Amino acid sequence: MLVRFWGTRGSIAKPGSTTVRYGGNTSCVEVRSSSGTLVVLDCGTGALGLGQALIKDGALPVNGHMLIGHTHWDHIQGFPFFAPIFVAGNEWHIYGPRGIGISLRESLSGQMQGSYFPVALRDLGAKLHYHDLIEGTLEVGDIQVTAQYLNHPALTLGYRLEADGASIVYSTDHEPYSTHRAEGNQAPFAGDEARHARFISGADLVIHDAQYTADEYPAKRGWGHSTVEYAVDVAASAGVRRLALFHHDPMRSDEAIDQLVARARQRIAQTHGAMEIFAAAEGQALELSSPVRSRPLPAREDTARWDPALAKSIHTVLVAVGNPQIHRFLEDAVADDGVRLLPVRDCDAIPAMVRSERPSLVLLEHGLKHCDAIKVCRTLREDRSAGGGDLPIVLLRTSENPLDQQREAEAGATDWLILPCSKEYARTRIRAWILREACRWKIAPLPDDEEQRLRSLQESGLLDTEAEERFDRFTRIAAALFEVPIAFISLVDKERQWFKSRQGMDATETPRDQAFCAHAILRNDVMQVSDAHADERFADNPLVAREPHVRFYAGAPLSLGSGSPVGTLCVVDHRPRSFDEDQLSLLRDLSKLVEREFQIKPADVAVKRTTI
Repeated sequence: MLVRFWGTRGSIAKPGSTTVRYGGNTSCVEVRSSSGTLVVLDCGTGALGLGQALIKDGALPVNGHMLIGHTHWDHIQGFPFFAPIFVAGNEWHIYGPRGIGISLRESLSGQMQGSYFPVALRDLGAKLHYHDLIEGTLEVGDIQVTAQYLNHPALTLGYRLEADGASIVYSTDHEPYSTHRAEGNQAPFAGDEARHARFISGADLVIHDAQYTADEYPAKRGWGHSTVEYAVDVAASAGVRRLALFHHDPMRSDEAIDQLVARARQRIAQTHGAMEIFAAAEGQALELSSPVRSRPLPAREDTARWDPALAKSIHTVLVAVGNPQIHRFLEDAVADDGVRLLPVRDCDAIPAMVRSERPSLVLLEHGLKHCDAIKVCRTLREDRSAGGGDLPIVLLRTSENPLDQQREAEAGATDWLILPCSKEYARTRIRAWILREACRWKIAPLPDDEEQRLRSLQESGLLDTEAEERFDRFTRIAAALFEVPIAFISLVDKERQWFKSRQGMDATETPRDQAFCAHAILRNDVMQVSDAHADERFADNPLVAREPHVRFYAGAPLSLGSGSPVGTLCVVDHRPRSFDEDQLSLLRDLSKLVEREFQIKPADVAVKRTTI
């Protein structure tokens, strides 16, 4: 891959005699794969020069992809001056983070209203496609892109690009989650710090925010930027080959940047590291190739694309705090995002509330009276029926304590919000925690007649009974007929799905919120999921991400005669596929035979109850 820097400055453009060598334009980086796929990272004032160069080349059309980290002005100010978007026949795909409110297109059009710019967004000549992103992966030509949230007052994405056997990470406008780390101190990587290190792990080039020094950081805390010391430490710990210091402070001269580079190289030398460090400079070009193909992050097929249905969702956040001022602060922080804060008075009630309310996030005050935060974290993680395995649990602390936080992380804490902080900062962190978990795994709503359905299921006498040949024959037939490794008869109980019969799997039940069948019983016909990785309802479901690695699912609803179905006859495969109408019809036929068995209760068949 080819990488060329067109803008390296942060916050505001600073052309002049003191910024000649490293440049005064704001963020803009060109990336090209060997096959010609063009990606533009951010569209600060450096985009003017890039656009002119693309037009000057004379090759038409000029098509490409633009990945915007966030929509602060220094990252989009060059967009109205980017020449290729004015030319008819050109086609550009523009990607950027989508919050719970405003879309990427709305953000970009704001600076092109009549009061600020003579040409409106709708009047540009090129064909433009806008893609609102969340965390996940997508394919951009032959480049695999992984998007991950960074730590900034505005919702911000970093990008990892992989192609041609090499990998680049663009991580700018990112503040360390740990003050200790930001100030250059050694501390364990935990929570989101460890997550950030994994994101850049093994990259051939990391372009990293390094706007401040550790000495400057205390006065800049909360502004959303890294220190040089932190950039060096996190890149070295992640086994990065080359580190480009980026987003240079507008008040820093070329000579001052030289000094930062020298300081960074000295820091890495003290650890006997071999990582190459330089400061990004306008016009600088790098050709990247990796002698050993870097290990890509686990791919999710286009899971970074925003699900429009979420725009109308109300997200619930469980809040356990003892200080009324903190609760009001949190309410104010999320007031415009349609987030419902649900107060918890008794920490012992949290697991039950998680099961009943299905929150997107738990906020728990560290040191809350009569509440053991570590115990709560551990209980939620161990309670499979509460869906606590992947639920974000964030502890509110008034100070950092690396040793305590390490123990909290081991107990299952996801992250920490250090108070006091600004409402804008709290809002951004809460949005990121919510969106990170809520967008690729959706819990099925309850049927309208749920209480009656559950009564019918209990009265059937089928739950928790021994295996029976009269049911096992149907799962054997289904597995053989459809050539799948897994087939089962599932009964959807109040908080679980239980398998009356199963082929190809050891588990006897799973939590209901993981059950594909909980979605299938909402229909009166077969539900088919051709590729779970590409389905926003299931992509992050533990049954997809881990064993049994579901990719394909087809489930026919099973009824007891009236009301909503009580379960399904299902087949599962580890590879994507799609049933044609004949296969769907056969699955329906088999399900009707299973339903007939539901109605048969021969007196000479003694079914031994199992003990839970």
